[in-house]
Amino acid sequence: MAVEITWWGHATVTVRDSGVRVLTDPLFTRRLAHLRRRRGAVPPASAAAADVVLISHLHADHLNLYSLRQLATDTMVVLPRGAVAAVPGLRRLRGWLRLVEIEEGESLPVRGDGGGLTVRAVPAAHDGRRLPYGPERSPALGYVVEGAARTYFAGDTGLFDGLADAVGPCDVALLPVGGWGPFLGHGHLDAARAARVLADLAPQAAVPVHYGTFWPIGMDAVRPHEFHTPGEEFVRIAARLAPGVSVHRLDHGQSVLVEDAGRESRG
Repeated sequence: MAVEITWWGHATVTVRDSGVRVLTDPLFTRRLAHLRRRRGAVPPASAAAADVVLISHLHADHLNLYSLRQLATDTMVVLPRGAVAAVPGLRRLRGWLRLVEIEEGESLPVRGDGGGLTVRAVPAAHDGRRLPYGPERSPALGYVVEGAARTYFAGDTGLFDGLADAVGPCDVALLPVGGWGPFLGHGHLDAARAARVLADLAPQAAVPVHYGTFWPIGMDAVRPHEFHTPGEEFVRIAARLAPGVSVHRLDHGQSVLVEDAGRESRG
């Protein structure tokens, strides 16, 4: 069976698998605080159509309250454990959306009009706090979507021992390769580190995400290659470190159909 991946920019991706539409970290804005969308149009209204939404962590470019309000009533939104306590604005969405908190190692079944799949939470090495609200903490997560294929959405993460073992076998990897500013701090993957992760995971296909979309206003001349080149760098380094993986560098709003995803890993 085929799995369709559509990249809307930043960490926002639609995965279509087994009749279910999975949407990751929706960000449907032109501007976010000091960040401006510099490449790609704001995703169309159709991008908000989803059977389940996966939120990797509580930073505002991944858990965006305005974007969550664009979802249809009763959409399931999966969040790291503690998210509702840590983000006051989520409490106002509880009557609109089905907010489900999950922690590392837990799985949830998800049904769509055409079938069903399972979402499994896996660890991520990233500071997932929502500043500046209170002392409540919530971990960052990645997710494995298990349907006809196993699709790993990393969210934001750095390298950590045991990453590949925690994720397990996967067929498609959605890996962050950049950021939203000229410097990547601790808890992130750049193109080279993401290619190392790809080599360890050894999926059938990969799509680089989380780059080339938002950039701080007034900082166009500060390390501009960190905005423009991570996708191409990932493709180049992955060809050397993981030559058996098909890497698809998508434009904003572009889709790829991964044919026969899951066939090899399932025998």
